[in-house]
Amino acid sequence: MSIQDHFHITNNFDSLSNFLHQCSQTNNLRALKKLHANLLRKGTLFLSLGLHTKLIFTYTTCLHIQRNPLQTLKKFFTFLNPTNPLPFNALISDFRRNRCSFLALQAFSFMHANGVPVDTYALCSSLTASSDVKNVEFGKQLHTHVMKLGWSSSVFVGSALIDLYAKLLLIKNAVQLFDEMPVRNTVCANALLSGYAEAKLWAEGLELVQKMPGLNLNFDNFTLSATLRVCGGLFAVELGEQVHAKMIRTVPNVGDDVFLQSSLIEMYGKCGLVQKARKVFSMVGFRLDGERKRDVVLWTSMLGVYGRNGCFKEVIGLYKEMLREGITPDGVAFVTVISACGHTGQVNLGIKYFESMVCDFGLDPRPEHYSCLIDLLCRAGELDKAWKLMNEMSNKANGSCTVSMWGALLSACNECGNVDLANLATQRALELDPRNVGIYVLQSNMYAKYGMWNEIKQLREQMKERGLEKDVGCSWIEVTS
Repeated sequence: MSIQDHFHITNNFDSLSNFLHQCSQTNNLRALKKLHANLLRKGTLFLSLGLHTKLIFTYTTCLHIQRNPLQTLKKFFTFLNPTNPLPFNALISDFRRNRCSFLALQAFSFMHANGVPVDTYALCSSLTASSDVKNVEFGKQLHTHVMKLGWSSSVFVGSALIDLYAKLLLIKNAVQLFDEMPVRNTVCANALLSGYAEAKLWAEGLELVQKMPGLNLNFDNFTLSATLRVCGGLFAVELGEQVHAKMIRTVPNVGDDVFLQSSLIEMYGKCGLVQKARKVFSMVGFRLDGERKRDVVLWTSMLGVYGRNGCFKEVIGLYKEMLREGITPDGVAFVTVISACGHTGQVNLGIKYFESMVCDFGLDPRPEHYSCLIDLLCRAGELDKAWKLMNEMSNKANGSCTVSMWGALLSACNECGNVDLANLATQRALELDPRNVGIYVLQSNMYAKYGMWNEIKQLREQMKERGLEKDVGCSWIEVTS
C-alpha cells in the first residue's frame, strides 16, 4: 500500500499501525516523515494517544535515528502531555518489549525530570528494563524512588524489585525485600527462586520451595521448573521424582510448556539417569490436539544430557535424528555435538559440523564453539593446527582466545610431551588470567610427568608470591537407604 493510500485512511488506526510497523522494519524514514506531516496537517495525530506513541516509537527504533536516540526522544517527548503518564508508560513498555531497554530507561528519566506522574506500571517496566541492561545503579535509584513515593507495599513493584536483584545475583538484597514485603504472591517467590538457581544456591532454593505452602503460595509451572533446577543442582533424584509426579497431577497440558519439560529432562540427566531422561524425551511434545511438537529447546536439552554423561556416540546419533525431523539447531546444540566429535575422535566430522554452522544455518561461531574445535584438534594430536588457529583468533580485532582454549592446548601438550609448546600456552593463558590456579596445576602436572622438579619449584614460588592456593575437591551425592 502506498503512502498516498494511507493519507486517505488516516482515521483507520489499524492500517496506520501496520504502515508504521513497515517503516520500522525497513527503516523508511522518508515515508515516515511524509505520514507524520500529513497527520499534523489534518490534526489527526493528537486525537489518538496510541497513534502518537506509536509514531514516536517508530521514529526512535529506525536505524537512521538510532545513531542519536536521546536527542530524538527529548524532541518528541516535549509534544506529549506532561500531566498524563499513559503515553510514557506505553513507550517504556514498547521499548523494553522490543529490546530497546536503554531507551525505556531514558523515557522514565524524562518523566522524572519533567514532573510526569509515575505509577506502578512505569516503575515495573523500568525495573525490568534495568535488569535487561544489567544496570544495577539505575535499579537502585529506582528502588529509592519507590520508597519515596510509597510504592514499597505494592506486590507488583516488590516482585519487579526482587526480580531485578535476583537477575543481577544480588541475592541478599532480593531476600531482604522478600522477607519485608507485607503481601507476597507466587511471582515474588518465583523471582527469588530463580535468583537462587542462577547463583547455584541450591539449598536455599530448596528451603524456599518447602516454605511456600506455609506462606499460602501456590506452585505454578515456573515454580515447578525452577524446583527441578534445584533438584538437579543438589542431585536430589527422589525429590525430583516427586516434582515430576506433581507435574503429572496438576499441569493440565504439560505438552505446551517446553521449558518445564526441558527442566525435567535436564534434572534426570544431571542426576545421571540418562535412560529416564531419554524416556521422558520420547514421551514429551504431545499436545491436547494430538499434534506432537518437540522444538529445539527439548532436543538441545537431551543432547546436553548425553554429552554431560559421556554418551558421545548417542549425541551424534540424536543430532542426525534432529536434522531428519526438520529441527534447526542452535548454537548450544553445536557446542555439544562438536565436543562429542572430539571425544569420539571424529575430527573430520567435527570440522564439518563447525563449517555447517555458518554455511548451512547462518550462525556466527562464538568463543565456546572455537573452544570445542580446538579441543577437537588437541584430542586428535593436531597441535600445530590448534596453535595456528588460536594465533589467528588472537590477532583478530574483534575476537581472542579464552583461558579454557589455552588450557585445552596445554593438556594436549601434556599428553603428547610437547614441553616447549606447553610453556607458550601457559604464558598466553596467564596473560589473560594471572590468577588462574588451574593453569598452574596443569603445568605442574606436566613437569612432574617428565621429572622437571626445578620447574615445579619455580611454579610453586610464583603461586606463593601471588597468594594462590590449589582448591580442595569435594563431591556431593544423595544417599538413600
